[in-house]
Amino acid sequence: MRGLDDFLAECDHGPRINGLAGFFAATAAGKSGMPIRKPVADTRLLPRDELLRDLISLHAARQGFFDQHYHGSIPYRLEEECRMAYAVLKYARHRGAPLSLYSLGTAEGTMARTLSELSDGQIRTLSCSPNAENYKCFMAYGEPPHADFFIGPFHHLTKDVLGSDPRLANFAHGFDIILEDTTFQMYSPNRSGQIEFVTQHLKADGIFVFVEKFRATDETDYRRREYQKDFGFKARYFPPDEIEKKQTLVLNTMFGNEVTLAEMADAIHVHFRYCALTWNSGNFCSLAASNSEENLNRYVSQMATPAIPHEYVYETSLYPTLPVSVAAAQE
Repeated sequence: MRGLDDFLAECDHGPRINGLAGFFAATAAGKSGMPIRKPVADTRLLPRDELLRDLISLHAARQGFFDQHYHGSIPYRLEEECRMAYAVLKYARHRGAPLSLYSLGTAEGTMARTLSELSDGQIRTLSCSPNAENYKCFMAYGEPPHADFFIGPFHHLTKDVLGSDPRLANFAHGFDIILEDTTFQMYSPNRSGQIEFVTQHLKADGIFVFVEKFRATDETDYRRREYQKDFGFKARYFPPDEIEKKQTLVLNTMFGNEVTLAEMADAIHVHFRYCALTWNSGNFCSLAASNSEENLNRYVSQMATPAIPHEYVYETSLYPTLPVSVAAAQE
């Protein structure tokens, strides 16, 4: 990667591991930011399926502190995480061969661990977080035989680290799926550099999934969607003073590192030929990208209908400069 030293220095100065470090540590430890009730997936919005039912049940049993905060903060993100994990399970079964998944920035790695346990090792996963508190939650239910955890920010997980750590040797040849879950926006708006750095860990025919909060083209639309999130959903789990406190402490800082959907599409287009928008909730979207049209189609085709009320859905397609091989799964 050209300019690697500058990129690493940029990440080292990111808010996630500097100004916001205290917030993330306290929330991951359950000392602050806890919802008044634990979020529970609304199964009425998801398919009736035995595998999915088992996934939802195990996912709920493995959640730690930060997941509860996270899923109480973003409308129907918990249902989407279960929908996404369900698609990965079915994708792995259709492939037949073992699958490796890297989940960066997903707190205690609940989804990754759940996938490894349910698949009996057919899906081997690696989770990544700078917080030892998240690792403690990851280990709270015993050491999973097919799931690993790297304690450190995503940019510290280099090829040299993967190749030299015996625990991570199984991942040295790359991952079949990489999930970036609201991580990049905590460091900088440099999506091109971030994607380039992480893509070095992705197999040539692998799939890169992004879950991020995006700026709207119209700032009024952005604020309107934020009000809907805060008062139509988040108020179910947090009192008004907690919502305002997070807005001041975290979200205003994060806004400076968000990009528009069009800018994200341009950054993805540098590295991937195909991409699809698979989910939208207010200002949050999920995208899946790959250089293998076949694999991307296979993954997206395993996804159930988005489990979210229509009033939260505003985006149904990507910026037109990016070739799209599959229809957006919002339809």
